[in-house]
Amino acid sequence: MAVITSRVPAAVDALLSILQAAPALADIRIVDGPESVNLTERNRIHVGWQPGGDSAVALQQSFNSAGARTRDEAFTIACYAESRSGDKDMAVRRTKVFEIVAAVETALRATNEAPTAPTLNGTVLWAHLTAGDLSQWQSEGANAGLNFTVTCQARI
Repeated sequence: MAVITSRVPAAVDALLSILQAAPALADIRIVDGPESVNLTERNRIHVGWQPGGDSAVALQQSFNSAGARTRDEAFTIACYAESRSGDKDMAVRRTKVFEIVAAVETALRATNEAPTAPTLNGTVLWAHLTAGDLSQWQSEGANAGLNFTVTCQARI
């Protein structure tokens, strides 16, 4: 088996696992990458995809110290949360999409039940939610979407 010199694949898998196990996200569809079929869920999170985005994950690596024995890897995982409805109440959708992303942020914090969540179950040194970009539109009802990133630091 080939050696993987990046923590990205394991970190994305761990982020998906953490979000799928989060009680506050039990009624939210968690999607790995872009959806490939017609979307019917009103509330969802995409990990490794943003509408119009250029990349699923952006990464950089550099040597940790002299001697080139280890490397540091910094990367951001592109994510997207969306809340849709059949009515025209934008305030409700906007609030809901921020509630969804707040549940993501909470899921990435250490708790007694999930002490390794901030390290994405030991795949990185640390991970946290770092940026967001809200979009709103009307299309057969109110829609609110929030592009956000989970930034990670790893040692490989």
